[in-house]
Amino acid sequence: MKQAVARLAPVLPLLTELGALFTQAGHELALVGGPVRDAFLDRTPPDLDFTTSASPEETEAILRAWGTATWDMGREFGTIGARRRVGGVETTVEITTYRADAYDGVTRKPVVAFGESLEEDLVRRDFTVNAMALRLPSLEFIDPYGGLADLQAGWLRTPAAPEVSFGDDPLRMMRAVRFVAQLGLDPAPEVYAAMQAMAASLEIVSAERIRDELVKLLLAPRPRAGLELLTVTGLAAHVLPELPALQLEVDEHHRHKDVYDHSLIVLEQAIDLEGPADGPVESVPGPDLVLRLAALLHDIGKPATRRFEPAGGVSFHHHEVVGAKLTAKRLKALRFDKETIKAVSRLVELHLRFHGYGDGAWTDSAVRRYITDAGPLLPRLHRLTRADCTTRNVRKAQRLSRTYDELERRIGLLLEQESLAAVRPELDGNEIAELLGIKPGPVLGRAYKYLLSVRLDEGPIGPEAAADRLRTWWAEQPESIQD
Repeated sequence: MKQAVARLAPVLPLLTELGALFTQAGHELALVGGPVRDAFLDRTPPDLDFTTSASPEETEAILRAWGTATWDMGREFGTIGARRRVGGVETTVEITTYRADAYDGVTRKPVVAFGESLEEDLVRRDFTVNAMALRLPSLEFIDPYGGLADLQAGWLRTPAAPEVSFGDDPLRMMRAVRFVAQLGLDPAPEVYAAMQAMAASLEIVSAERIRDELVKLLLAPRPRAGLELLTVTGLAAHVLPELPALQLEVDEHHRHKDVYDHSLIVLEQAIDLEGPADGPVESVPGPDLVLRLAALLHDIGKPATRRFEPAGGVSFHHHEVVGAKLTAKRLKALRFDKETIKAVSRLVELHLRFHGYGDGAWTDSAVRRYITDAGPLLPRLHRLTRADCTTRNVRKAQRLSRTYDELERRIGLLLEQESLAAVRPELDGNEIAELLGIKPGPVLGRAYKYLLSVRLDEGPIGPEAAADRLRTWWAEQPESIQD
């Protein structure tokens, strides 16, 4: 316990100060949940969570005297925030009244009731490892449900019966999955059984809350462990049904256990490739949500496109196109933002493009199109493509790696020679319209696309040569278009 308190040394003055203020006002205050757990794990907590016997109004009055600003984080949930700036150092705290909230089993939002004691507040928390507290300012350790023993044993248990805990808030099952990925804990047998039995109750939870937990899971150090638990418990069927559907499919290369396993390996390998670049393609700092989503979902079009060929074997023609549509649909249902949906689905659509490179016989035109089609997603596409190689055939893996090395080298050369980040025709729309004597409209759009294809096929040829090409193209068009 002394070591855990020592890890809180940087914030101990704040803890004791706030604790004294609440005690003097006749209230209790405790540090609770993640910060206490993380102190035992030698982790730096991102936030400090406090709980108090004071009502929201009483908390607000105390914090108003302590800080330079206060705000209502959600008065109906009992949370008040405050900020104080001293000597250029800014401190922000959030303090919540003891709670005893639960779902009513029908709506998607919790029904909130304030509790009477710290122990009552702790029993409503999701897991025993998060039901530990430090009373302030005394720093008395409170652990009524054995959270420290569970943390040391690596178990994920609930303070109350798991059926009660998950019944109060079904999202806690998603949090269990996340803690497996984040903290390396294993669900206790009774927790595992309850997750399987109650998976369907996730249907009452809002898509936004499920999305937020899924994001935290994917950004965790060990997302595969969490995703596997998500699948085997049946939760994935209500969150990301495309994932367990991959278990039924055999990869076309017959080198992997199944497409499900292949997709999890690709995710792991993509994570390993996050970070600084070792070539001409820019870095992808991790953890990167877009890359990880694309790695996990890149093959979800295979179940819908599986075909058994007459000569034997299995094909998944155009699964990248189907997969991109399914990806966009699923992410939209989970209420992801438009930019994330667009980026992830585009990566899924492009993930096979490299395999057309074959023995490295791509023209400069093809390399330019590869670069411009990927656009700002090129660094992620680079990593997704490399991660998608999961063959156990060492010689094949080495050949694919060498081939991509060559493609990357050529990408670097073209990026040095030409400005492909925002490639444009060598005549703009006004110049095209003036040269051909046409007005803005579909015909001008076709002329613009023609010059863009010339730029991609041949690289920079100069405005005069581009004008000559445009005149030649225009002369070949039907008179009906020219009129």
